[in-house]
Parts: sequence; structure tokens; C-alpha cells
Amino acid sequence: MNTHYSTTEEVRPTNPVLMVIFWLYVGIPLVWGVSSTLQKAAALFQ
Repeated sequence: MNTHYSTTEEVRPTNPVLMVIFWLYVGIPLVWGVSSTLQKAAALFQ
């Protein structure tokens, strides 16, 4: 069985606006979760 895979894929530049939108989509909940966790952890040590 001889299978050939093409290594010449078309490379397209990434849209910077989409990158910002996706990073915000991930980053905002992440920052909210981390800050909420740190606030609750700080309350345990007071």
C-alpha cells in the first residue's frame, strides 16, 4: 500500500480581527475565573 500525502498545502494569512475576537472569547472567561478563584481563596486566609 503506497499512500502519498501532499505537503504543499495552501497557506493563507490569518485575519487579525478574528484572532482578537477568538482570544477575547477565551480570555475574558479565563480572567474572570482566575480572579474569582483568587478572591475566594484570599477570603479563606483572612
